[in-house]
Amino acid sequence: MANQSYNSIAFSAEELEFLAEDEIVEIVPNMRMEPLNLISGDFGPFRPQIAAQVPLWLAVALKKRGKCTIRPPEWMSVEKLTQVLEAERDSEKFQLLPFHYVEISRLLFDHAREDIPDIYMVRSLIEDIKDVRFHKIGTGLEIISKEVTYALRLKNLSAMEANIVRPFVTKALQTFHKLNTSEAIPESGSVPNRQRQAMNPRDKRVLKGR
Repeated sequence: MANQSYNSIAFSAEELEFLAEDEIVEIVPNMRMEPLNLISGDFGPFRPQIAAQVPLWLAVALKKRGKCTIRPPEWMSVEKLTQVLEAERDSEKFQLLPFHYVEISRLLFDHAREDIPDIYMVRSLIEDIKDVRFHKIGTGLEIISKEVTYALRLKNLSAMEANIVRPFVTKALQTFHKLNTSEAIPESGSVPNRQRQAMNPRDKRVLKGR
C-alpha cells in the first residue's frame, strides 16, 4: 500500500455505487414469482402487494421492468433527515448514517423518484447534510496538516467521505512517519565530529605539555 500512488488508494464513484447495490431494500411486487436463488442468498417468493427484501441492484432491475415499487429506507424520510441535519450542525461528531447513504439515495433518485415522498425536500436535506459533513472533514484535514499525527480515528464516516479522506490521511501519516524516522537517525559525520570535539581539550593539553 505504501508504494501505491496517491490516487490509486481511492475508489471511483462507479465502484462505490457498485458496492452499494448489495445493500438490502424493501420492495412491493406487483407480480407473482418463485424465489430467486442467487450467490448472495435466496430472495422471494414474490407475491403481489406483499413486501419483500432484496438487494438494491435487484430492486432497481425489477423497477425498470415495472415489476415493483421500492420503499425508501426509513432514514430517507423528511423527519429523520431533518433530525440528522440539526444534529450535524449542533455537534462536531458525525451522525450515524448508512455507510452508503450517498450512493443509495442517488440510485433511488435516478430509478425510483416516483416512489419517494417529498423527493425534492429529501434531496435538499441530503445535500445539506453532505455539505455540513464535508465542512467537518475539511476542518479536520486542516488540523491534521498543521500537527504531527501518527493515528487518526474518524467515526461514522460514509463510504464516499472515507474515500475522500483516505488518500490525504494515508499520505500525511506516511510523511509524518518518515519525518519521525529521519529525526531518530543521526546525521552522517555527526558522531565523529563530536568525538573530535571531545578530544580537542586533550590535544591542547598534550601540545601545552610539549
